[in-house]
Amino acid sequence: MANYFNERDKKVVTRLREIRDELPEFCDEFFIGIEPLTTPMTRLYYAYDLRIFFDFLLKNIRAFRKYDSVLDFTVQDLDKVTSQNLEAYMEYLSLYEFDGKEYTNGNKGKARKISTVRTFFKYYFNHDRISANVAAKLTMPKQHDKEIIRLEEKEVSRILDIAENGEGMSEHQRKIQRNTRARDVAILTLLLGTGIRVSECVGLNLTDIDFETNAFTVTRKGGSRAILYFGDEVAYALTEYIDGERKALVSRCGKLSLGDTDALFLSLQVKRISVRAVENIVKKYAVEAAPLKKISPHKLRSTFGTNLYRATGDIYMVADVLGHRDVNTTKKHYAAIEEDHRKIASQVIKLRDKKD
Repeated sequence: MANYFNERDKKVVTRLREIRDELPEFCDEFFIGIEPLTTPMTRLYYAYDLRIFFDFLLKNIRAFRKYDSVLDFTVQDLDKVTSQNLEAYMEYLSLYEFDGKEYTNGNKGKARKISTVRTFFKYYFNHDRISANVAAKLTMPKQHDKEIIRLEEKEVSRILDIAENGEGMSEHQRKIQRNTRARDVAILTLLLGTGIRVSECVGLNLTDIDFETNAFTVTRKGGSRAILYFGDEVAYALTEYIDGERKALVSRCGKLSLGDTDALFLSLQVKRISVRAVENIVKKYAVEAAPLKKISPHKLRSTFGTNLYRATGDIYMVADVLGHRDVNTTKKHYAAIEEDHRKIASQVIKLRDKKD
């Protein structure tokens, strides 16, 4: 039986090879060298970013104007790139054209692309292929902390209620919702009740779930496997979907596509549901439940993390359950809740009894 994550990585690797063909030949050394330390998706993002970087050098830097294409670049050309060139590249990323399309980047987008260039130059410098690492001097764009958006308790109840009864939806949406009610409720309940990532949700198989122990196995970022647990509400929602809608859908439509036979969540086309489809499901119900908030599956994950932290006060437990490798990542996302705890703490200690 095909594994969802293995199949996904195969597609990513295939796309990566296509993009690498558009890069200078010496870049192959970089991608081969970092392969043991990175995921296929990370390498694909590097390839996309480097494609833009070399296109910039070719079109905007005088030292390379004699080249016909980016394929003419050699590793020695990296020594011709100056810190001023890289600063110009950062400014260029604010607004540029590539392959006939216009693109813009804020500081977050710039930071990722600059990080790729720094990693690229560092690799060749550490392997004595260039004489200096000018990219190391490049200052990263300032990152502004975004407001953490999450659902409040009433909004959580409302989004689940709407998924069950279709309140506030158009007639067309209701027609679809009648065929996907149990699935949609199960997806929302699972995301809100366990805090798993949307990719982890999509990749779940029936055989990953053990209802005797209310446990399930997820494939984390990077491919590691972890056993998580769910409560009775999640168990009920999953059972309702599996024994009801999913069973009826498979019986009605016959054999599933190869690789999807064990998929937990199915589309109406009887295929494993996609990440985009789950994002659309969340958005569809959230716009009715919390119209002033832009809610995505990741916001449901933040909602779970917030609720868990409020209930336990244990940031390390939250980090472990969410699969954060660094607890500082968790602290950054739930700093506001820590402030709540500090406010509560300030009211707990009484120095003197109040006098009548």
